[in-house]
Amino acid sequence: MGDGRKIMDDEKNNAAFDDAGPAGKSVQWHTYLRLLQHARPYLPRLLIGTLCGAVFGGSTAGLLVAGRGVLQEVFQNAGFASVLALTALLLAFGLARGVGQFFGEYFIEWVGNRVVMDLRIRTFTHLQDLSVRFFSQRKTGELISRTLNDSMMIERAVSAVLGDLVKQPFVLIAATGYVLYLDARLTLAMLVLFPLCIVPVALFGRRVRRYARHGQERLAELVTIMQETLSGIRIVKAFGMERYEIGRFQTQCRLLFNRVMRVTMAKAAIEPIIVFISMAGLALVLVYARWVEMPAPDFITFALAAVVMYEPVKKLSKIHMHVQQSSAAADRIFEILDTPVLIQDTPSARPFAPPLRRVVFERVNFSYDENQPVLRDIDFSVQAGERIALVGASGAGKTTLVNLIPRFYDVTSGRIMINEQDLRELRIAELRRQIGLVTQDTFLFNDTVAVNIAYGSDGMSLASVEEAAHRAHAHEFIMAMPAGYDTVIG
Repeated sequence: MGDGRKIMDDEKNNAAFDDAGPAGKSVQWHTYLRLLQHARPYLPRLLIGTLCGAVFGGSTAGLLVAGRGVLQEVFQNAGFASVLALTALLLAFGLARGVGQFFGEYFIEWVGNRVVMDLRIRTFTHLQDLSVRFFSQRKTGELISRTLNDSMMIERAVSAVLGDLVKQPFVLIAATGYVLYLDARLTLAMLVLFPLCIVPVALFGRRVRRYARHGQERLAELVTIMQETLSGIRIVKAFGMERYEIGRFQTQCRLLFNRVMRVTMAKAAIEPIIVFISMAGLALVLVYARWVEMPAPDFITFALAAVVMYEPVKKLSKIHMHVQQSSAAADRIFEILDTPVLIQDTPSARPFAPPLRRVVFERVNFSYDENQPVLRDIDFSVQAGERIALVGASGAGKTTLVNLIPRFYDVTSGRIMINEQDLRELRIAELRRQIGLVTQDTFLFNDTVAVNIAYGSDGMSLASVEEAAHRAHAHEFIMAMPAGYDTVIG
């Protein structure tokens, strides 16, 4: 009962996010065009793919012409040599069509996958530049889902749209030109039906976009639950919360299933409508052929050309739906890429000049938001070699105060001075290189012991790693591991 109510409430919330009117459509295409800009560096491959698409379309028309010639020669009992010549021509066009299709699909898929790779790298790189404040306000699982799952949806849509755009128009033009040559009046009558194929796409396209975005959000929530539950599995088991976590996971699975099926329903409704319209066109061809007593070779090739035309019309009419679906995923990635980097070097930032002599807090104030200050009017100084202790209740701001020194956050007001220089006037990388950090929670990367010890120190020798381990009284138990310093941990 609780899950059902939650799903119903979620349906109401989703309705509020529906795009409205022409403005919504322009935003969707703006998102998709922005996405395609990432394919600009690979324009040569796109041009090759387009050329292969032209070969594919032209050879398709060639197959129809050669096929009609073969049929005429066969039914008119022409010479065996001419039949063989036309058959060879038919095979040549078939080979050209296959080559064009193979290389066209390869280059377009290459571009699609490369765009996704670039987006993933850009997103991951941008995440590294964002402040700790950003991550404290976001779910880790959601960021993972946006970087990986959303980009996979983009890849499928980019490849599908670009693949159809560089191939199907040529097929449609070639087939349309051929049927116009055979019978212009019948062709024009058939072409009246083709715009009707766009109607179901326009009706269902917005639904696909909306539910695709909601589906990606549900998938992100699933990743978040898994990440939290597996990371905190000891806490889950210690408090007997297994059933509770399973219930959370089941609820999100149902919501994801609900969204996926709504997208499936919208997409599945389009194909039968387009097929019905196509069958109406075929029926028209049959009645007309009987009325004008069209020759058998002409009728067969005209019917084949109509079938050939059906495929590009169907795929080109679905481009809008692919754009809707990919734009929903692209929006979520661009939201990350558009997040400004708040903590970064200023144009006048200077290198840190060691040694460190003094750290001074001058009337430092800090708050995570405007209404809840965490630190107020902090004033103190620490000389080199001096040790101080920060004492206070949990949540009093001890960790926050320390996090201001490496600029994980910037002060709201006041300033922190190092060697008489404002912290914000120093280069961040060099500042942090002077700071040794021991975190409250132990974190190990999934790498060797040596790499974990040397983390943050480029080119650190094994002798230096071992010296650090000796000073930490860790050398003995490290050597007791199966591969010593080369043991993979984390």
